[in-house]
Amino acid sequence: MPAGARQAAPPRRPGPRIPSQRSQSGPRQEYLDAFDEDDDVFTPRRPGGAPHAPLTGNGDTEKETAADDLPVSETGGAATKESGKGRTFTGIAAAAVTTVLAVVVAGQVADGHSGTAGRSQPATDRERDTHDSTASGDATSPGAPSVAPLTYEQAMGRTYPLAATLKGPGAFDVVPGVDKVPGQGEAKYTYRVDVEKGLGLDGELFARAVQRTLNDKRSWAHKESRVFERISSGKPDFVITLASPGTTAAWCARSGLDTTQDNVSCDSASTERVMINAYRWAQGSTTYGDKIHAYRQMLINHEVGHRLGYGHVTCDKNGELAPVMQQQTKFLDHDGIHCLPNPWPYPRS
Repeated sequence: MPAGARQAAPPRRPGPRIPSQRSQSGPRQEYLDAFDEDDDVFTPRRPGGAPHAPLTGNGDTEKETAADDLPVSETGGAATKESGKGRTFTGIAAAAVTTVLAVVVAGQVADGHSGTAGRSQPATDRERDTHDSTASGDATSPGAPSVAPLTYEQAMGRTYPLAATLKGPGAFDVVPGVDKVPGQGEAKYTYRVDVEKGLGLDGELFARAVQRTLNDKRSWAHKESRVFERISSGKPDFVITLASPGTTAAWCARSGLDTTQDNVSCDSASTERVMINAYRWAQGSTTYGDKIHAYRQMLINHEVGHRLGYGHVTCDKNGELAPVMQQQTKFLDHDGIHCLPNPWPYPRS
């Protein structure tokens, strides 16, 4: 360097870059974008499904720090404990990062979410959370509404689905239980109730209807001339059997009777069985319309009447009640005479 020349000042080193402390007005855009999809939080859990697997991950928020944002010392390295400026810059940078994190957290809290790292919870996860909460007693689900059982009258007033061409297996279940006779009577008959397997009909309702009908004062128990007692073991006087149309036809054919025409019932006199066609029991007939209860009473009384020795008859005058031994499933009108439906042997009692 020439004497007297002025020494040039060393070039000034750039100071550390300080992160901007500009205040954010709300959550980061990428956080808001994560909630754009419309998740249905009330999607019901599929019935019978297995419980979902437990959640994976711990919900921790990932922290990323860019290398350019790290404070540096005046010598170009990281700020050290001995450097006052380094400590100053470090404090400023830390304050800036803290401010940014505070704004993000505040945005998450304002949106009602925390600990999700800016992701919305899938609907399946919410379903699982609801299920787990309910199982642990944190929530209660409303119970199914209780349905009162049908009364006897209500059950007897309804029709039930059953095919006119159904042929069952020909095997029967005995309806268990005993129904004692309501009085002494001049003659006592015991009977058993069998129901063909697989019909899907209420055997207990059928047995109850038989007992009530036969011992009604308008029925064959009129003035206690006869009484009827249901048993489920031992040897009965006859068996009242509810069977499919196919099985009914097979048993009636043993006594030389054809029930396939008009799909009717019969008393198979050469066997122990009084056969009640389950299709007619379930569906009724056009002659009775929607009076299914009365029709079922007629079925029982008519076929048991055959067992007691009564044959077919018809009404004699227009507008009269049809005798219970008229074939009312097939017809009410004959020879220009209109008969009225009637399920009882002694209807005026």
